[in-house]
Amino acid sequence: MEIHSGTSHTINWIIAMLFITIGILNIFLVHPLKGIFYILLSIIYLPPIHESLQSKIGFSISNVLKFALAIMILWGTLAVGDLM
Repeated sequence: MEIHSGTSHTINWIIAMLFITIGILNIFLVHPLKGIFYILLSIIYLPPIHESLQSKIGFSISNVLKFALAIMILWGTLAVGDLM
């Protein structure tokens, strides 16, 4: 169980950092609103924020849903090609 949790945290950190990077690039190169949107989306992938929401509200987003959301966001980002 610990290995799964550690792997999940690592993947969530990687996805969060990726979306923060995409958000910063969008702020400077494309449009600030899109960049802020990506940065706000990255918040749900940060393990401390996820654990805080889970303990305070009792609400948790499943890893499958977060993975599906990440794929859709990356697909939309790469399909547009505004950063090139």
